[in-house]
Amino acid sequence: MNAEAAASLAGVKDADRKHVFHSWSAQELIDPLAVAGAAGSYFWDYEGKRYLDFSSALVYTNIGYQHPKVAAAIAEQAGKLCTVAPGFAVDVRSEAARLIAERTPGDLDKIFFTNAGAEAVENAVRMARLHTGRPKVLSAYRSYHGATSTAINLTGDARRFGNDTATAGVVRFWGPYLYRSPFHATTEAEECARALTHLEDTIVFEGPQSIAAIILETVGGAPGVLVPPAGYLAGVRELCDRFGIVFVLDEVMVGFGRTGTWFAADNWEVTPDLICFAKGVTSGYVPLGGVAISAAIAETFARRPYPGGLTYSGHVLACAAAVATINVMEEEGVVAQSARTGAELLGPGLRALAERHPSVGEVRGLGTFWALELVRNRETREPLVPYNAAGADNAPMAEFAAACKKGGLWPLVAGNRLHVAPACTITPHDVAKGLEILDGALTAADAHVV
Repeated sequence: MNAEAAASLAGVKDADRKHVFHSWSAQELIDPLAVAGAAGSYFWDYEGKRYLDFSSALVYTNIGYQHPKVAAAIAEQAGKLCTVAPGFAVDVRSEAARLIAERTPGDLDKIFFTNAGAEAVENAVRMARLHTGRPKVLSAYRSYHGATSTAINLTGDARRFGNDTATAGVVRFWGPYLYRSPFHATTEAEECARALTHLEDTIVFEGPQSIAAIILETVGGAPGVLVPPAGYLAGVRELCDRFGIVFVLDEVMVGFGRTGTWFAADNWEVTPDLICFAKGVTSGYVPLGGVAISAAIAETFARRPYPGGLTYSGHVLACAAAVATINVMEEEGVVAQSARTGAELLGPGLRALAERHPSVGEVRGLGTFWALELVRNRETREPLVPYNAAGADNAPMAEFAAACKKGGLWPLVAGNRLHVAPACTITPHDVAKGLEILDGALTAADAHVV
């Protein structure tokens, strides 16, 4: 590293340590990597070391870093109009809404813009409660819906623990997860049927007349890329219709090509009443989220004011990024590429790794969204680390992650799982390179197999 780069690195690290308060962290126990730049599927540090990003930042750089057309669109919009209040009709905001609505399933043709995914969840739940006049919302264990007040209380993983007020009107249920079935199922069909029976029982015993909404991640992201079995989402749709409950799908992580379709719901041909989106809609270049709203719920607020809004709702720079991102995805066939990459490269490649490494208990996913569940013992399925592990208890996963980084791969590790979520535009060459690095890094996990 030359003197100039060393000075820049030192300045960035010093300012970060003194002034940046990082999320989900004990501030004195972390040492964030200083990133100097990024392009495509890679970012690099001040020493020039390049990392193949198998996390897409936080699962949002769907078209990769620094796509020139999106960067140019943001710059062009900044030169024309940097900002305007959300109450005005603006060309780029209208166009972003139109492009999103054209790609949502069914009649979800109205778009309420937010700044991010958690705010989308907050507003979707508010809409459902006002539309139905009911207070309760059902959400699944093993879920993540965001870190704002309602969203974190809807969340079904350990990040909720320090924030749980027990006053949010949330009731949780077990969703399908055949590898660790809470229903003692042995087949996908059994898991689906028993999960739906459990959900129906929960509805009945909670009182359908009190339930405004059921919210689900279409594919569970943070909980481990939990792909629902065939028939499950359709079954939830039927239960919602039968009991007058609003069906909300959280597609913040899986929308806009991540699973090989524009929205993950398209994989099962299911239409919810509300869809929450964010992340991939702009490839993360400028923060933007939103709720796609069905005609029936939009009608509730046709002559009744909706009691919600945000200062930066539909910010024009974010909308310019969304328009450019969606157009790039269309022009470059990114959604179809994501589907092919999953079916032809990532799926087969990850399954081949599982055959060679006894620490891999299960491979699951679709498109450019996969997970390896790492275990100490394939027969007992004991996780490589305990639930919500930290410190010494999490050492095996920390060793595995360190081996990935040493090899030039940036992993997304959560609990006992590796989430594989590269850019939807990743090349076959880079998929092969990433799998090769994983092959070596998994030996660190294998060392803990018993």
